[in-house]
Amino acid sequence: MNPQMVIGVFFAYVLILLGIARWTNRKIKKGNSSQHFFAASKSAPWYAVAFGMLGASLSGVTFISVPGWVNSQGFTYMQMVLGYLIGYGFIMAVLMPLYYRMGLTSIYGYFASRFGDRAYKTGAAFFILSRVIGASFRLFLIALVLELFVLQPLEWDFQWRAFNSIDIPVGYAASVAVILAVIWSYTRQGGLGTIVWTDTLQTAAMLIAVVYSGNAIVHALGWSWSEVPSHIAASPWNQWIVWDDWKASNHLVKHVLAGAFVATAMTGMDQDMMQKNLACRNLREARWNMGSFSIVLVVVNVLFLTLGALLYSWIEMKGVSIERADSLYPTVALDGGLGIGLGLIFLIGLLASAFSSADSALTALTTSVCVDLLDTESMPEVQAKRKREQIHLGMTVALFGVIMAFSSANDTSVVAAIFTAANYTYGPILGLFAFGLATSRKPKDELIPVVAILAPLFCYGLESYLASTFSFSFGFALLPVNGLLTFFGLAVVSFTFGKK
Repeated sequence: MNPQMVIGVFFAYVLILLGIARWTNRKIKKGNSSQHFFAASKSAPWYAVAFGMLGASLSGVTFISVPGWVNSQGFTYMQMVLGYLIGYGFIMAVLMPLYYRMGLTSIYGYFASRFGDRAYKTGAAFFILSRVIGASFRLFLIALVLELFVLQPLEWDFQWRAFNSIDIPVGYAASVAVILAVIWSYTRQGGLGTIVWTDTLQTAAMLIAVVYSGNAIVHALGWSWSEVPSHIAASPWNQWIVWDDWKASNHLVKHVLAGAFVATAMTGMDQDMMQKNLACRNLREARWNMGSFSIVLVVVNVLFLTLGALLYSWIEMKGVSIERADSLYPTVALDGGLGIGLGLIFLIGLLASAFSSADSALTALTTSVCVDLLDTESMPEVQAKRKREQIHLGMTVALFGVIMAFSSANDTSVVAAIFTAANYTYGPILGLFAFGLATSRKPKDELIPVVAILAPLFCYGLESYLASTFSFSFGFALLPVNGLLTFFGLAVVSFTFGKK
């Protein structure tokens, strides 16, 4: 695909986002900019929030990595997706009523009232770490596609050697910087009030892209949609359940269990995702939002996995080889000879997936630092706004630095990498919430950060030992194990040093 056309589509898409930002910024009432930035003035329609959440949860990971995952995992990812439904049910029944009853802006305010200030800061710090890592993984993937299909064809991807040993890809770094600069520009005033509507657009763009792509490949293969299920059933990728090998990381029980806890921790205990739910007018609408979102998410993941099977069928028929699973969809869409229309639609979906995950992450990170760490809610509005703008810019720069560091080190599937990181960073948050909800005991506040740090370290050692000694892996179920270790550590501390 012509790189100049790619750049043109990029700028056109950016103009649309900036236009939406300008429209939403008109709704900011005088003296209420922080409330609009953090919570969309508590007036976001539930259906817009639900649809936008779908795009934020899918992001570039589902858009690119999940189809590529089909070759090695088949449709077994659906085991985790079904586990998600259990987690979403818990969120609607337990967590949402708690958050609305307490009137929280940041959900980690629960830790302050339940345990104390150290626990509050610990939960927020682990979220900030988790979201910085997750957002960086996602943007790295998008920037990688731009490098392969835009920068290299234009010969813009040159290296600059710094400190006599570090090669910095200047073109790649510039593309990451441009993406982050755009996100900063359209979120810096409206925040969540803008994101509710930009994510609605971006979710639609992603879904249109995957449906259009699937339809183009089905016709190119000479099939009809009614024949697709039978072709997939006869393919080597038609594995939905892993039951025979209990040591496998994608065993059914591990995946369903992991899915339930991943959904609970990475949605219900994640400021990024819950901030959108808290923007709804009331608890009833927030539950409507979560319920509709969870049902549609199942259907959409089946659609993405089906696309993966179609993509592999296409390259198998054409005899095309790919170096890494994450490059499967971009390679077929942009260089597969299926027409310029597919390339354009894919590119729009790619841009949507990049912006939808990073914009909400940047807003949530800004919210957590401002509300949880700096307590800007107690400041005068003018001072709070100035501090928020400084933090917003600082988090943008921080994301850029982490993305560049990750780009030189990552060599695994981005899906696996994100969930591997989540196993360790969300585990303490899960353990803290679980202990607070399930017990009435109160550990010594000063020792809670120690437990939260030691639990992931012990979890890492346990996983390494079992893998090397027994060839056993918890897989994605390492997250609940980490949460359980945090829970156990808090119990020991509470009985030794705490009180009821």
